[in-house]
Amino acid sequence: MDVIIHIPKGIEEQLEAAFGRDLAQAAREALAIEGYRTERLSLGQVAELLGVSTVEADQFLKERQVPLLYTIDDFERDRKALKSALAE
Repeated sequence: MDVIIHIPKGIEEQLEAAFGRDLAQAAREALAIEGYRTERLSLGQVAELLGVSTVEADQFLKERQVPLLYTIDDFERDRKALKSALAE
């Protein structure tokens, strides 16, 4: 899907100075961060949106101080799955 955003020239120049010339990539990154932070996107979806691996997406979020969304329930589910896999 292509999304077109019209940005006034003065604001475009200001944004390019802050984020670089690739504002489309900056917009994808901002959507990825906000989507993950608000639990609307999973880590896998962030990776897909940015065109990177989940390990790289995790690093991307860490560098921007976005906390990993991993609950005690997630931990317990992973622990049980690992225990079951090791028992086989």
